[in-house]
Amino acid sequence: MSIFSIVLLILAVSQFYWAWRGYRFARARIRSRALRWTVCAVVLMVWVGLYKLNLGGWRERGTPVHLTAFDALLVAPFWWWAASSLVGFLIVILFAIPQAIVGSGRWLSARRRRTAGGEIQSPPRRAFLERTATVAAAAPFVAGAYGLLYGRLNLEIFPQPIRLPRLPRAFEGFRICQLSDIHIGPFMPAEEIRKYVAILNAQKPDLIVLTGDFVTFDPNTQGPVVDALRGLRAPFGVYGSLGNHDAWAVVEDSITELFRQVGIRILRGANVPITIGADSLNLMGVDFQSEHGFGPSRAVARLLWDVEGLVDPHRVNILLSHNPDTFGRAAALGIDLSLAGHTHGGQAALEFISPEIAPSRLITPYVAGLFQKPGGQLYVNRGIGTVFVPIRLGAPPEITVYSLTRG
Repeated sequence: MSIFSIVLLILAVSQFYWAWRGYRFARARIRSRALRWTVCAVVLMVWVGLYKLNLGGWRERGTPVHLTAFDALLVAPFWWWAASSLVGFLIVILFAIPQAIVGSGRWLSARRRRTAGGEIQSPPRRAFLERTATVAAAAPFVAGAYGLLYGRLNLEIFPQPIRLPRLPRAFEGFRICQLSDIHIGPFMPAEEIRKYVAILNAQKPDLIVLTGDFVTFDPNTQGPVVDALRGLRAPFGVYGSLGNHDAWAVVEDSITELFRQVGIRILRGANVPITIGADSLNLMGVDFQSEHGFGPSRAVARLLWDVEGLVDPHRVNILLSHNPDTFGRAAALGIDLSLAGHTHGGQAALEFISPEIAPSRLITPYVAGLFQKPGGQLYVNRGIGTVFVPIRLGAPPEITVYSLTRG
């Protein structure tokens, strides 16, 4: 059973739990049995309708590239509820396990001593534990609302110095801006992308790189995303690579051509020199590659097979690869710097509690930030868009500004 199937199963069980909690809430406040069941039936029909529109029908409806009333009033609340109720249910289970163990111990102890009851003897203590569990279970709903309304829009412009021992002196202080994981759609509309374009241009980069996932699933959104990005400007050009969603939407060839028409070059197993006087950098790019099947994408027999012959041992090599998992192979090939995306920084990460609490760690150890290995460095950009759940927690959208320096 895949991780996705397990998550769906837990989500389904969680909905039964919250339905039971909702019925208990209604029973305590609505005395009329007929009215109580009517309210429950209406809530159930609304939930089933939202499920059909959002999970059951997402393939049938074209993806809008502007925020619509439908998305704002129905889609966003549904995904907020789905994500928050799932996490809240897991928290309930975490609290229930120790409570059940303690309760069982007390019951066994009481039975052995032939005393009545096996519950916690102190009502204030029991009430405190119940209130704590309720607050903890409610926290994901508050956090989800924050991530939906603010977290996904709280852009961070992150300056990142990169030390490269072989960097030519002419490139000292050379500035590269990276934009990744755009995922144009109702929660990353075209007008919002244009705002990011203006912000990025204001950083006055020497070079701009884009690292994939311009669309999500709908191939009809490729034109609007290219049009929104056409305003990018840098003296040494704008280059990019493609991501897994671009492959899944089957737009790799067509979006590459659309970008070419607006002066943006997508590197697909290709390289280009970035030249200042007699010195140059070797910029390379690849399509999405993985050693394991990832969704509809097939596994490749050898990572970075299409750039092995492009690596120049006499120049600094920079690789644009959407998937950060190519880093190990890139370092082995002597690629000085890899720039990636793909993870969204976990999208909903609690790394301020623990560095390990990020969904993306289930698929890669390279979730966000700078990584180093003998032979090379990797930076993983958090991207600006979202997938499925339009929520960001602990992983704000990011534009990275790299400053290259010798060292």
